[in-house]
Amino acid sequence: MPVKGIKRVQMNTRKVLAEIAGPRTERVLTEVMIVGSSHAALLTPIDTSTLINSQYKKLEPMPGGMQGKVGYTAAYAAAVHGMSGKLKGQPREHFGRTRAGKEFGGGTGKGNYWDPDAEPGFLTKGFERDGFNEIKAIIKQGYKV
Repeated sequence: MPVKGIKRVQMNTRKVLAEIAGPRTERVLTEVMIVGSSHAALLTPIDTSTLINSQYKKLEPMPGGMQGKVGYTAAYAAAVHGMSGKLKGQPREHFGRTRAGKEFGGGTGKGNYWDPDAEPGFLTKGFERDGFNEIKAIIKQGYKV
């Protein structure tokens, strides 16, 4: 008994795969970046708002797919992200001046380090810890056929 509709199934399969490789992946990655970066923003230290306002999202094609990037343009972002956090919760003290006359210490002298809800590794934690379940659900829903 001959099977009917093989050509139509092949054409529809190609169409679905093309959509998954293109606009669907762009949409899913954009949603993932928005969710992850919003969770990261809640953990980002805010002293002068420069760091939080320098956040960017970038979606770019790569061989074999798409890549989404979230980062900060502020020059000191990587240093703040990589801090150990051992001063978390301690008051911002002013330690004075060096012999060369350069001030060092607690910055503004107001509040505590990493206050109120900021954490070291804020960008990573925004995606891998706080936003993980939400991101997982976005990917699952986005690629549902």
